[in-house]
Amino acid sequence: MTTARQVGIAGLGLLGSALAHRLIGAGFDPKGYDIDAGKIAAFAKAGGTAASLDDVAHCDVVLLAVFDTSQVEDVVENALLPALAPGAAKTVLCASTCDPDRIAALVERVAPRGLRLIETPVSGSSVQVRNGDGTGLIGGDRDTVDSVADIIDALFPKWFYMGPAGNGGRAKLAINHLLGLNRLVLAEGLVFAGALGLDAAAFLDVARQSAAYSQVMDIKGHKMVSGDYTPQGFIHQSLKDFRLMLDQAQKRGQELPLATVNAEVLAACIARGEGERDNAAVIEEIRRRRKQTS
Repeated sequence: MTTARQVGIAGLGLLGSALAHRLIGAGFDPKGYDIDAGKIAAFAKAGGTAASLDDVAHCDVVLLAVFDTSQVEDVVENALLPALAPGAAKTVLCASTCDPDRIAALVERVAPRGLRLIETPVSGSSVQVRNGDGTGLIGGDRDTVDSVADIIDALFPKWFYMGPAGNGGRAKLAINHLLGLNRLVLAEGLVFAGALGLDAAAFLDVARQSAAYSQVMDIKGHKMVSGDYTPQGFIHQSLKDFRLMLDQAQKRGQELPLATVNAEVLAACIARGEGERDNAAVIEEIRRRRKQTS
């Protein structure tokens, strides 16, 4: 059931367009903006209303799906706050994967000025989110969360309230840590099976029915075997997330040896010009790591 509130979206990339699809399908009429005019055109073709950033900033509820923490801070402080009339209030849903400490600090800074910001990152690829299979990880003031529960329900049929601001992002980083390592393990396992002389596609089918099964096999296995790296999640985004994880762990005195390896593999992919490929392309870096035998 929709409301009369106008929802705006800033950022119409893989995630933003998937979230827009969810809102349009639920009967909302979102206004959308992106710095890429082609993405705005695709959004309008899908049923949304093309808008400027100022138009989005004046919506009752604004959904942010931009690249990183700095972009979130920039949009909030330089677009949303200036558009907020004195004494008015606005709710912002931040779906971007961000530095949770900086987001928690941002929430505290903007609250006195009437801007209520909550975290709404999602676990799942853009295709999973589009299909309603993403899991929302919500952080922030519970009353604010409840006030936009209809929008959250439209975005994420399955979601969890993680607690105060910062906890949504912390949960997202911890889950992305597991996912990223699962992708790397799958890539290495497939390469190993191939080196042993096994057919990769046939081996993947067996692995999916074994004790080693993980959902990553369903989402990324075929892409790795076929070499189809049409992006559902970019290599460069994965590296950004893993650098956030390592930074958060370092602040708390915790080593993450496997995350360090994954970040190095992702960085090697980017050095090869693969940053815009799907993160399943980590398998290409594993394949490249061959020693010459005599």
